[in-house]
Amino acid sequence: MIKSPSFLQPEKIFSATWFKSYALIAAGTFIMACGYVLFISPEKIVPGGVYGISIMLHHLLGLPIGLVALAFNIPLTIIGTKILGPRFGVKTVVAFVLTSVFVDVLSYYHGNAPLVEGETLVSGLFGGLLVGIGVALTFKAKATSGGSDVVAMILAKFTRRPLGQLMMIVDSSIVLLSFVAFGDWRIPLFSWITIFVIGRVVDTVMHGFSYDKTLFIVSDKYNEIRDSIITDLHRGGTFLHGEGMYNQANKQIIFTVVNPRELSMLQEYIHRIDPEAFVAVLDAYEILGKGFKSLSEKVDEKS
Repeated sequence: MIKSPSFLQPEKIFSATWFKSYALIAAGTFIMACGYVLFISPEKIVPGGVYGISIMLHHLLGLPIGLVALAFNIPLTIIGTKILGPRFGVKTVVAFVLTSVFVDVLSYYHGNAPLVEGETLVSGLFGGLLVGIGVALTFKAKATSGGSDVVAMILAKFTRRPLGQLMMIVDSSIVLLSFVAFGDWRIPLFSWITIFVIGRVVDTVMHGFSYDKTLFIVSDKYNEIRDSIITDLHRGGTFLHGEGMYNQANKQIIFTVVNPRELSMLQEYIHRIDPEAFVAVLDAYEILGKGFKSLSEKVDEKS
């Protein structure tokens, strides 16, 4: 029998954790919808992803934003599951469905007028702030909003390029399409500002102002934790040999680096495997190597 990945194990229904997860998803998706409807869409800002495409089609063809986004997310999730395996749980499906519903309901009652008339930059900043907060709350519930993340994951599987870099490429391509669609150079410029704000807000809400995280893990169940890092997170690491200061017992120390979203998942895995494990988490200023920016690219930039 094949064991499913740890991060897809559902919380016990109606437990405190279950309610907290779905409350975070509901709050996060509603806040995201407010950002799109009140600030981003009325100014034709295209913040990448499925909602960037949906906003363009809304202004060009009059199609409802939420429904179009849902029409993209459903096949993307199915394709992603077939290619990448069962990475997209029920919570992710709930998240992108709720976002679509909230967007179209808010659009119906609010209309297409921006909350702040004639202030595209203000709309881009506050829209990015709300969407960033919403995305971070969704991440905290171990869900995603689907969309271009799935495309980037598929590309990462076949190109072996860093996921973050591919996400930027996908989103930037969509932003450039907005210039073709609307013929206004201000739209991609404001859109990139909004994307930048979303990214910074997500990082800040999730983990303060830090980015990638370095972990040192000391546990007697190091092999089980190692298997989880490799199988569930598709990350690597290094065993360091140590000795306990008190009883001088031999210790195996796991050294690994993960991104902010993976950190919360790994902490949950470790807690399930060994609640008594010792875990040190450090901010990583810069990571070079497999799975991150290559050393060759770093050297080439300096040359």
